[in-house]
Amino acid sequence: MTALHEVRIATIADEGAGQRALRLEPLEGTLPPFEAGAHVDVHLPDGLVRQYSIASAPDRRDHYLLCVRLAADSRGGSRQLCRSSAAGDRLRISSPRNLFPLRSGTRQVLIAAGIGITPLLSMAEALEARGEDFVLHYYVRQRQQVAFASRLRQGFAHGRVLLHASADGDSARTHVPVEIRAATSRDQLYLCGPAPFMNRFTALAAGFGWSPAQVHREHFGAIARPASADRAFEVELARSGRRVAVPAGRSIAQALQQAGV
Repeated sequence: MTALHEVRIATIADEGAGQRALRLEPLEGTLPPFEAGAHVDVHLPDGLVRQYSIASAPDRRDHYLLCVRLAADSRGGSRQLCRSSAAGDRLRISSPRNLFPLRSGTRQVLIAAGIGITPLLSMAEALEARGEDFVLHYYVRQRQQVAFASRLRQGFAHGRVLLHASADGDSARTHVPVEIRAATSRDQLYLCGPAPFMNRFTALAAGFGWSPAQVHREHFGAIARPASADRAFEVELARSGRRVAVPAGRSIAQALQQAGV
């Protein structure tokens, strides 16, 4: 089974309405390296396991920054982190894994909705450090829902940030970023947010000539319910919706590997 790292919640801060940012620091030394777009599995005290993208800059090894939205239909994960956790608490996390990496391209277009800003902020930080031009479009219902507003207001030397709020008449359902309208073969598009949001922009990109290889998406759902080692349970894969049975006495990783994931 993959080794876990024990971390301390150094600070918890509100980051937009209904969202909280957690700064996780190692108990000693530094945290494992990661690339922009990576996520960690957070093992909660009651046995729940939840995936959260890392929002901080990849060149920082002294902490990971996560942002959690309190879901109205929370099955325990976001509720625990947003309402029950406090600075000083300890958590166990996996090493970072990256299913959503940055690709080489002449134009990097980042489009986020809601809490989907989390991995894209890390991408923006990485591109800024590398001196690569980018544009970040960030869609919310209302401006008070914006996460990392202070950082975004600072701006980037190599990137532009454009905020779109539905309450201001600038909705993801109707707005089409100018960068999507014309694609070259070296452009890259990254989408993170609810499935309908990503589906719309994927379809728009295809209509304007983007190839599937140029469009990259990320979406996380709850992947693990509480389970002890002596009983079976199931996990659901957020991308495909596929369900995989985890037999008693087996780890999630072992079951997924056996299923060919």
